[in-house]
Amino acid sequence: MPVLQQRSYIDFSVEALPTMPAPRRVLMTTPAHFEVVYVINPHMEGHIGTVDRSRAQGQWQDLKSAYERIGIRPAVIEGSPGQPDMVFCANQTLPFTTGGKNGVFLSRMEAPQRRDEVTHYARFFSSIGYTTVPLPDATAGSFEGMGDAIWHPGRALLWGGYGYRTDAGVYPFIAERLGVPVVLLELTDSDFYHLDTCFSVLDERSVLIYPGAFTQAGVELIHALFERVIEAPDDESRTLFACNAHCPDGRHVLIQRGCRVTNERLREAGYEPIELDTDEFLKSGGSVFCMKQMYW
Repeated sequence: MPVLQQRSYIDFSVEALPTMPAPRRVLMTTPAHFEVVYVINPHMEGHIGTVDRSRAQGQWQDLKSAYERIGIRPAVIEGSPGQPDMVFCANQTLPFTTGGKNGVFLSRMEAPQRRDEVTHYARFFSSIGYTTVPLPDATAGSFEGMGDAIWHPGRALLWGGYGYRTDAGVYPFIAERLGVPVVLLELTDSDFYHLDTCFSVLDERSVLIYPGAFTQAGVELIHALFERVIEAPDDESRTLFACNAHCPDGRHVLIQRGCRVTNERLREAGYEPIELDTDEFLKSGGSVFCMKQMYW
């Protein structure tokens, strides 16, 4: 299967791709050990030792409750001592489903401080019958799961971000292993170090993005495969992580509180924003999308 980097390479329509059931289950990890103790992205600068754990616990619980209110009951695993970023559970795996069987690719985390997190998620997914697939030794480079690799809703198509935490060279293995095309998007601004910080799929036709995080070629690819592209402004994207929102059902959009312009644009397009406060987690460079993993 192809790995595509230019609009001119697109020789298919989304509608012509095989359908794929949407994941309906959510995994979350408790923030009992969440704190900022090192700096591995620009958002962590100045925040070492500043996390209010009680406030963070309350914000995490509010997110969990928001999923429950829209009919999704998250599975929960406990955070581990010495792994303060384990709460951002979108990063350690990429779940997939094919031929009626479920599996996960295991991440190869770029930052050494986060590499031990992966074992906990491999154990969880193995316990529910998933096949765990590590990157082969012959495939060089880092890979940070659904932080950078995001499924197109309802279709066998993967969007692959690269440039800061994930290397483009890992995607040919994933494309071949799953038999799906991968559309590559290069990230060009270190504030948007994962694809999920600037690219939030809403439904099969629609996506929320911050265009300044991509090359022109990347923006063209997005417009080629989504009928509706909603743009979040710079300030809300950069400081409030507007595009780290999550739309689990094609209607509700869980999003950081205060994204006024983004929310107006979402409502105009027919979505229902659910505002949540994740400001303790923003100190570590993460918000709603980072704090969960969707799986089948």
